[in-house]
Amino acid sequence: MLVIVLKKFRSAFTNLRFSKIYFREILVISFLFVILISFLFNITLQNLLLLFLLVLIFDLIILITIGFKRKNEIDEIKSVIKSIRKNQITNVNDIKLSDSLSDIEGNFKAMLKRTQDDIANMEKLAQARSDFLGYVSHELRTPIFTIQGYLETLLNGAINDHKVNKAFLEKAFKHSENLNSLLNDLIDISMIESGQMSMSFRYFNLSEFLDNIIIEHKQYAEGKNNELFISEFNNNLEVYGDKEKLKQVFNNLLSNAIKYTNSGNIKIIVEEKQKTVQFKIKDTGIGIKYDEIDKIFHRFFRTTDVRDKSIPGTGLGLAIVKHIIEAHNSKIDVKSKLGIGTEFSFELKK
Repeated sequence: MLVIVLKKFRSAFTNLRFSKIYFREILVISFLFVILISFLFNITLQNLLLLFLLVLIFDLIILITIGFKRKNEIDEIKSVIKSIRKNQITNVNDIKLSDSLSDIEGNFKAMLKRTQDDIANMEKLAQARSDFLGYVSHELRTPIFTIQGYLETLLNGAINDHKVNKAFLEKAFKHSENLNSLLNDLIDISMIESGQMSMSFRYFNLSEFLDNIIIEHKQYAEGKNNELFISEFNNNLEVYGDKEKLKQVFNNLLSNAIKYTNSGNIKIIVEEKQKTVQFKIKDTGIGIKYDEIDKIFHRFFRTTDVRDKSIPGTGLGLAIVKHIIEAHNSKIDVKSKLGIGTEFSFELKK
């Protein structure tokens, strides 16, 4: 019997400890209540003491009740935190608290979901970093080993063979250019994706800009029996954007169009709209398979036809183009049919 009483007393004392933050408020209210009653009813000192004692007992019961409820709520919260920490709860819908803790339940669910999203993003970033390093090491290894092979052959005596020495040096130089192009693209994509790409927006004359672009690519296009030209448009037309970054966009798109087109034509179409100017870079090249169109803007992705023909390229050009166009609050679209050609299009503010 004594054990039961002690157990009850211990439980009541524990509950009382959980309600101690309310002691001051309840005691002050009770004291003011007793003073008010004594003034209103003019009770004797003995009755006043008795009233004060009864109020204290009532306060004690209230505090124990509040402590009991608060203890249970804290135990609920602790249980959920412990389960989350031990990964025993993986679904936000498994978090259940009493109605009085509905706000805390919502916060726990939001916290768990955000934590899970952060972990998933970290895993995705780790995988992307691993893939990136794998791609980079592979792409760097190929030109480096090729250059080493040519130079080693030359050092082993081929340097004195006039039939092959110049050819080997030209091939080594060509691969060194490919290596330099890859490194430049890697620097660009790294700066873009890390948010360090600086942009300088201003208005510039479109006619002069595109004429210079055509001049740079004309010889390359003619070397593959391609006709390169621009549609007619207003010579005074100006567009708003980063001139140097947009030059990189046109260079990448035109280089690809010429690279994958033999004895055809590449056309830059300029269409003036109310608030924007639409650009289309259209070729009559080999085209892109339908199931690969959505992948061509991924880093290092190269279509199966290109890989089979061993056409040089880093697989980063279109990823860079996409980022630059999006930085101009625009979107690049692509239409393509195998054996017929490809068309890239985007808009710029005028």
